Amino acid sequence: MASHRRPKQQSRARVTVLTTAAAAAVVLSANAANAAPSQKLSKDQVKAKVDALYEEAEKASEKFDGAKEKQQKLQKEISTIQDNVARGQQDLNKLRDGLGSLATSQYRSGGIDPSVQLFLSSNPDDFLDKASTLDQLSAQQVDALKKIQDKQRELAQERTEASEKLKDLSSTRTELEQKKKEVQGKLADAQQLLNTLTAKEKQELAAQQERADRSSSSRVNLGDTPPASGRAGAAFSAAQSQIGKPYVYGATGTASYDCSGLTSWAYAQAGISIPRTSQEQATIGTRIDSINDLQVGDLVFFYGDIHHVGLYAGNGQVLHAPHTGAVVRYESMSDMPFQFGVRV
Repeated sequence: MASHRRPKQQSRARVTVLTTAAAAAVVLSANAANAAPSQKLSKDQVKAKVDALYEEAEKASEKFDGAKEKQQKLQKEISTIQDNVARGQQDLNKLRDGLGSLATSQYRSGGIDPSVQLFLSSNPDDFLDKASTLDQLSAQQVDALKKIQDKQRELAQERTEASEKLKDLSSTRTELEQKKKEVQGKLADAQQLLNTLTAKEKQELAAQQERADRSSSSRVNLGDTPPASGRAGAAFSAAQSQIGKPYVYGATGTASYDCSGLTSWAYAQAGISIPRTSQEQATIGTRIDSINDLQVGDLVFFYGDIHHVGLYAGNGQVLHAPHTGAVVRYESMSDMPFQFGVRV
């Protein structure tokens, strides 16, 4: 007998899935057809973005320099305190040994004075606070105990100070590492952008940078600006001798420099020690607000957060370490937002 069963139908769920998938495929195909290809940045657009990243890297670099200098200062201070504590502990041990000898002498002559015995088994601070006990001590014992008390207090203060500075050092090291990563991140982003350029475009940008470095490496026209003299003149001459050296963040010479590394090195050659970072250098000397009042060798600061510094070269020019990819050179101050100058 023939079967009258109806053919098995596809489940509604399966039909729905297939229909949805087909519809999605149509939509994706349409989107793919209509989507515009990702637009490649032009050489000039890449340069503008790279220059912005270099400026951000320089901001982070100055903070990196500040954290590094603070770390070095803290390490020296901690080392000094730890040396003082070690010597103080030796002095304290000698004082205690002296008091122990006094107790031994008393024992041999008839027994230890109860007051000395009390001291040897308790805290001298608590002991000396009891005026009645002082009456039981000889002048020699009182003097010895007070010296021990003073030395213990001094050591406690120094240990507390060292502990606080160690905490500060730990946070400074963390900040230093963060700023280092920030600088490296900005430079990596810049390099990634540069890698999107063709070989020809890279050559054109390199040639453009080389022309800028070469044209500014020769002596600029200073017009009627009087030559630098004294310490400022010596600092400016030192900076001139470094023209052509590359910019490297955190560098202080003589193979390479960052902006404040150059100015601090230059003034060091003139026998003047100035702070390491641009923000700190901005706080020294005499402030000069007008470009017209600047003299060759004055420090000149740029941008609202004072993250860039150079040496005034006269005639509206600055001698500085500009940014990553450039070298120490002269440049027009009009290329950057001038804030003020400082006469060291």
